[in-house]
Amino acid sequence: MDLFEYQARDLFAAHGVPVLPGIVAETPEAARAAAQQIGGDLVVVKAQVKTGGRGKAGGVKLAKSPDEAAEKAGEILGMDIKGHTVHRVLIAAGADIAEEYYFSVLLDRANRTYLAMASREGGMEIEQLAVERPEALARIPVDALEGIDAEKAAEIAAAGNFPEDVREQVAEVIVKLWGVFTAEDATLVEVNPLVKTPDGKIVALDGKVSLDENAGFRHADHEALADRSAADPLEAAAKAKDLNYVKLDGSVGIIGNGAGLVMSTLDVVAYAGEEFGGTRPANFLDIGGGASAEVMANGLEIILSDPQVESVFVNVFGGITACDAVANGIVSAFKLLEGRGESVTRPLVVRLDGNNAELGRQILTDAGLPGVEQVDTMDGAARRAAELAAQGA
Repeated sequence: MDLFEYQARDLFAAHGVPVLPGIVAETPEAARAAAQQIGGDLVVVKAQVKTGGRGKAGGVKLAKSPDEAAEKAGEILGMDIKGHTVHRVLIAAGADIAEEYYFSVLLDRANRTYLAMASREGGMEIEQLAVERPEALARIPVDALEGIDAEKAAEIAAAGNFPEDVREQVAEVIVKLWGVFTAEDATLVEVNPLVKTPDGKIVALDGKVSLDENAGFRHADHEALADRSAADPLEAAAKAKDLNYVKLDGSVGIIGNGAGLVMSTLDVVAYAGEEFGGTRPANFLDIGGGASAEVMANGLEIILSDPQVESVFVNVFGGITACDAVANGIVSAFKLLEGRGESVTRPLVVRLDGNNAELGRQILTDAGLPGVEQVDTMDGAARRAAELAAQGA
């Protein structure tokens, strides 16, 4: 889960990282009140969107009075920045900047470790710096067990070529940022820029944090950080039912057991759909290796709630999840929807193979569910599901 800048700033402050005062506003009037509360001769009005390039897009503006802060907020709120609509702004205290630096720590999946990156040249797009002048960006592996203590932080600050007069102070901030990374179960903590003020103080002026949602059970407070306004309602409903669901743009609903099988099913459906005008998958939904009938019913309910879905392809290879349990889940889903007064009007193509496949097929045959077809092969079922979706479109 990616956080907004103001959320990252709040986490930094909670862990002792030096930041400037800031208040979130969703209206120009709230922005005026925030600027009055912060005080000073200058505030910065910053669009809160989960993408880069805000400054170039006009999403960061200076204001020299509360009235001007309200005016700038009015200009920024509602803006579209790279497909992200601005719903709130951060009113932050202005800062004199003597120098700008860069620091981040992230999960390096390719090398199965953590990686710290540091440079005395911050403020610009770090991707641009990495390409144009890679020698200016230090990359220091961080052992997961040893982490970043004072000694390691000093090594990182030296490798990043931070000025001698602030190197010790930067190292102290790096230790605190590592504290954010570990305590909050993050996969990324980035500060760009990390600034030196004219009086020699180090301040985190902008922050980016990504949290590992798999660790959410350890952080009840992280639930409040989720951006409900941007969440797809079907994905939110699926998450509430603990389903591994991702909404896509096609018209064939997909249910499978196991991520690998589901990914293969997406490809097979997309390939088969070329014959029928480019019909494509409508979602990714993995019911898992040990899914119960209830999980199957929940998954089917979510998919049938998507108005874009014209057909559903249930592709299951029985292993831990026996095919009879899947079949019972389909029957249960039909009963559940009927109990709510909703009739299932879209066709289901079911391919069952593996553990208890014959029993599962017999359960579906005996149930006589309207619109349910059984196809023996994965390719054949994918083609039939694509065909039915094209007919229903």
